[in-house]
Amino acid sequence: MEVRTRIAPSPTGKLHIGTARTALFNLLFARKNKGKFFLRFEDTDIKRSTIDSETEIINGFKWLGLEWDGDIVRQMDRLDIYKQKAEELISKKLAYEKDGAIWLDAKKSIEYLKMDYKLSVASKDNKEIKSYFVKFDNEDLLAGKISGNVEDLVILRSNGIPTYHFAVVIDDEEMHITHVIRGTDHFSNTPKHIVLQKIFGFNVPVYLHLPLTLNPERGTGKLSKRSGSTSIEDFKKEGYLPEALINFMVLLGWHPGKSEQEIFTLQQLISEFSVGHLSKSNAVFDINKLDNINGIYIRNINNKGLIKRLKDIIKLPSVPEDYIEKVLTVVKDRIKKLVDFNELSLYFFKEPAYDPKILIFRKSDKDKTLEGLNGALLLLENQKEWPETVQGFEALLKKVMEEKNLSFGDVFWPIRVALSGREASPSPTELLWVLGKEESLKRIKEAIQLLT
Repeated sequence: MEVRTRIAPSPTGKLHIGTARTALFNLLFARKNKGKFFLRFEDTDIKRSTIDSETEIINGFKWLGLEWDGDIVRQMDRLDIYKQKAEELISKKLAYEKDGAIWLDAKKSIEYLKMDYKLSVASKDNKEIKSYFVKFDNEDLLAGKISGNVEDLVILRSNGIPTYHFAVVIDDEEMHITHVIRGTDHFSNTPKHIVLQKIFGFNVPVYLHLPLTLNPERGTGKLSKRSGSTSIEDFKKEGYLPEALINFMVLLGWHPGKSEQEIFTLQQLISEFSVGHLSKSNAVFDINKLDNINGIYIRNINNKGLIKRLKDIIKLPSVPEDYIEKVLTVVKDRIKKLVDFNELSLYFFKEPAYDPKILIFRKSDKDKTLEGLNGALLLLENQKEWPETVQGFEALLKKVMEEKNLSFGDVFWPIRVALSGREASPSPTELLWVLGKEESLKRIKEAIQLLT
């Protein structure tokens, strides 16, 4: 039997990272088992569903590399099928009409299936609500035996549009879905769905309910759209790479077994994936871990390729591309997100402004700092050939230290600040290498003037 999974978002907003994570696990399971993965839009919320949302979800999946098989299925194209199935239940006296809508009769349905049940009665809004606790032979791949409450529920609204519980069961059967992989927030829905599947004589798919992804503050609940930037589009705009997001999402609930490896390509994940390595515990969304993983992927991209990625996210300065490549060589290791580039590289494109006090290292003084700056300026000015390597500049600055009997902080520190305007930046030798002779000498001279 061919394995077939699906992701079925509602096109009522942006593509949330939780939905993308569920789609990833569905795709991994299908591909690992040489099966197929499908996309379905549950677009029956006619007030909130939009074409723009659908387009953004499609683009988000494509950007992540989560390619589906076959044509996209849309529920609003299938209203006649749902109506026919609802009428079939009425004819079996397993559903009834009320206030223009069609309801599933839970008790009659369970008795029709000859299942044992336990009645429970609750009161809500001064109304008595009866539900029926049933146990199934079916097993969830993570949680084991499936059981839960089934109560009367609307399956077809008065406007002819099906409810989620009804449409999902029919769609999964028509699409020949063999495995339903979704979040544990759907666990209470599963008994209702199995009852409907059995009534219709459908194949009951194998269920796998994934633990949820929680907010960074443990115990504050499921990661939601209110939790800040949680849409794939937001992560894209902030400069996260799709391959890094894929890698991060899979670690929210899966581990590679005994291996300590954490960096995987999508193809490696397909090869390594197994249900046995899924966690039964909820995952906590750790933005620092995502940043670290994204930084690793950024460092592994060559500078030309990284420039192409940057152009998709930010406006780069109007300078020769080979200059930007040199800048990337010295700042790439500090970049966690592509948008970090602007802040980390600002002083390479714009002369810095700074408090002259920071030119003086904490173990130095004004006189030694000026001596270091003037000594470096003189030596650099006299270079007929500007060094082509960082090591070449390091040798020159160390020569100043030796000739003037100065410390590292008397020479290297003030040159760093003079060139970058910052206490934390790439080394002064890297700054000299990128900025070139004319700009470097100009900034060192200005630093000397600020101290005199």
